[in-house]
Amino acid sequence: MTDSKPALVLHLAHGGEPLLFALSDETAGELGKRLPLLLEHGSVEAVHTSEGTTVNVNFAHVAAAFIDDLQRKNKVFGLR
Repeated sequence: MTDSKPALVLHLAHGGEPLLFALSDETAGELGKRLPLLLEHGSVEAVHTSEGTTVNVNFAHVAAAFIDDLQRKNKVFGLR
């Protein structure tokens, strides 16, 4: 079985391709719990990536956000 590679997937409100940011398992777990509130309130959040960088995300400009596993094959939106 392969290791999971969690990523934050952001679909911006103005359209275009989604943005993907690789996350550590710990960051993915913590951020996944807060995503609904961040989207609801349009908050700005500092997200620490697995590469050691920090990305500041303004969730007021995000239409949809979720944590996904980049290792998963045959991806279909909304299905696990």
